[in-house]
Amino acid sequence: MAEEKKFTKKDFVNENNIEFKDLDDEQYRVYQYPDMEIKIEEPLLLNVSKSGGHRVWDSKGISHYLPAGWRHLYWVVKENKSHFAF
Repeated sequence: MAEEKKFTKKDFVNENNIEFKDLDDEQYRVYQYPDMEIKIEEPLLLNVSKSGGHRVWDSKGISHYLPAGWRHLYWVVKENKSHFAF
């Protein structure tokens, strides 16, 4: 079985010049909505839109869009990294 490719920030293509912030210090982040929970493992980059939605790109190369409206957002950082880097 082939190993899953692990993406880095160098692999990220941003043709829209949207500003993304570094999430490289996070192990994962979780968005809790009233009816569901979404966990993103190894998030790398984040953009917060004017509407409050989050664009998150992770180490699997998955682009996530999470509309505003979550009840709770939490994350776990990697060892010895800043707990609030923004």
